[in-house]
Amino acid sequence: MPMPLFADRTRVSATTLLVLLLSPWSLAFADDVPASYDRERERFVAEMVEEHGFEQAELAALMASARYQQSIVDAMDQPYEGKPWGAYRALFVTPERIAGGQRFLAEHRALLRQAETAYGVPAEVITAIIGIETNYGATLGSHRVIDALTTLGFAYPRRAGFFRKELEEFLLLTREETVDPASVRGSYAGAVGQPQFIPSSYRAYAVDFDGDGRRDLWESHADVIGSVAAYLAQHGWQRGQPIATAATLNGPIGSGVEIGGKRPLVPSITVAQLEAAGVEPQETLEPEARVALIALDGDGREYWVTLDNFYAITRYNHSNLYALAAVALSRAIATAATVNES
Repeated sequence: MPMPLFADRTRVSATTLLVLLLSPWSLAFADDVPASYDRERERFVAEMVEEHGFEQAELAALMASARYQQSIVDAMDQPYEGKPWGAYRALFVTPERIAGGQRFLAEHRALLRQAETAYGVPAEVITAIIGIETNYGATLGSHRVIDALTTLGFAYPRRAGFFRKELEEFLLLTREETVDPASVRGSYAGAVGQPQFIPSSYRAYAVDFDGDGRRDLWESHADVIGSVAAYLAQHGWQRGQPIATAATLNGPIGSGVEIGGKRPLVPSITVAQLEAAGVEPQETLEPEARVALIALDGDGREYWVTLDNFYAITRYNHSNLYALAAVALSRAIATAATVNES
């Protein structure tokens, strides 16, 4: 028997369902729609009915309500990560976001401590990531996820396969978590909730940290905090270990040391090898610890020695800029919180 798209406990309203059921495939769009969009949309419905048992009429009505958005394609082609490090840092490491982090830390201190105990990720790191992603839950995204993922999955050839799969994951997620797929809003890339998980990450890594039987990354601060920590732990976070430290160069760097830029590097050389090549970390690190060296344009040319925990943050967003912003914001939050407590 085909499974209904909207489970018994879903949040979909009668009005929303009526709109979906009455929406024709030929809705007039504000943007010029690529030819692939309608063709792939119909094919996708057939695949989801066949592979996952969705009810054909309901799913077809939902997909008919989706809108191609040229602005989403434009945003994909101009990501924040295209900026230099100094400009990127200025977006997220601000007095307002540091103050917001202090408030979040104070308000949710008990939950953050529980997550740190369970997963080993410091409270300020969890806080900083939520702060970067959605300004501590204040900005969850303005795009309907169904619009974002159909636009990118059906009409963005460069990464269509990835986003088509995320659309599949999104519909499975909304069925599992009893959420109305027509009303969910998120980022232009289809990320959702306070920690901005893409649907596949939500299904794989979100945790029910408050024990209420649901994984709610929109309204449950416990689930949000626990899920960020669980995600990092699943991606290699090492309890009690350093993340990154600034470095200076003592002359030309010796051979055998790769210098990374914005793209993450797996830590693969030892601190001892790095120091022998003329790189001096500002903080003391174990000689046999595995590290990577990156160089970014911030206040001049900045060199950073990064470790496994830094690389774990880049699994959340595959950018050294993102990970370094999370490190900088977390340290600023921790410092401000310590000052306020003293």
